[in-house]
Amino acid sequence: MDWGEYAAAVHRWELITSHPAPYPTQPGRHGRPVLAPAFVEWLMGLPPGWVTAEHLDLPRTAQLRALGNGVMPQQAAHALRLLLEDLAHLTCSWHPPTAAPSRVSDHRGRTTTTRRPAATRTAASKRTRRTGAGSRR
Repeated sequence: MDWGEYAAAVHRWELITSHPAPYPTQPGRHGRPVLAPAFVEWLMGLPPGWVTAEHLDLPRTAQLRALGNGVMPQQAAHALRLLLEDLAHLTCSWHPPTAAPSRVSDHRGRTTTTRRPAATRTAASKRTRRTGAGSRR
């Protein structure tokens, strides 16, 4: 198969996945080429047959729908690592909330303002509903 300008990228992905690239198209109902689910499966880094195995008995459109709604394993692993880092940081640096408002920075440098619990606010400081032409609601 001649991959043209994508040959280097295809070869690199073949090395990473340890699987040769399948043909990108297959004959459709009327003989015209259509996208091959096995190629999409390979592009996503899934093992051969993950969605396209014959024993699953899925039509081509269902295979493509499942692949289109799926997540690449590498993307999911990266997201999980980020979540676990955040969780570890939150667990290590958690302190009970204070009664007074304060400015807090998270480990990424984002600053937020915490609010006092509702019981400690006075009635005058509570938000009131705006009325009239200048209302934003």
